[in-house]
Amino acid sequence: MKVEGETNNVQDLLEKVRQREWDVVVMDFCMPSEPGLAPSKGIGLETIKDIKQLRPDLQILIFSVSPEKMYALYTMKAGASGYLNKESAPEELVKAIRRVHAGKIYLSASLTEQLAFNAIKPSDKPLHEQLSEREGQVMRMLAEGKSVSEIASELSRSVKTISTHRSRILQKMGMKSNADITRYAIEHHVIE
Repeated sequence: MKVEGETNNVQDLLEKVRQREWDVVVMDFCMPSEPGLAPSKGIGLETIKDIKQLRPDLQILIFSVSPEKMYALYTMKAGASGYLNKESAPEELVKAIRRVHAGKIYLSASLTEQLAFNAIKPSDKPLHEQLSEREGQVMRMLAEGKSVSEIASELSRSVKTISTHRSRILQKMGMKSNADITRYAIEHHVIE
């Protein structure tokens, strides 16, 4: 196993993916889009999709401080092959890299257990799991206190598009305001 490159922003990462033949990309879910900007969780899903568009066969392992129970499934739906929290032991990182390199999915034992429990549990899915990937992303950002225009800017979408997502979120979750979304997100540990 050999480290072939390193970067700290999405712009540079995508440029390196275009130029190099890597087997696995290990990336943080929360990176700045360009040098000098603050890291953003909202950019992670888009980056995964961009990488998969450039190199569909490239394996992606998310290695992040963000809790896996909140983001692992969203990142994997976007195209990542695994998700590992940075608090994990170094041996676990090596194991995860080898597993995704072999074309397999990597999930921690605790996340696998949680998914199995949710699959056999008789109750319905939580409301936030019924949202689309983008709606879930917008819901988390609203719950973190970001305005529609801030979210639009971070996700490179129009304010109208984000407003439409917000309306659908409120409708699907039976809520009336951003305060309802925030309360729900805190109670259900959707945000940190």
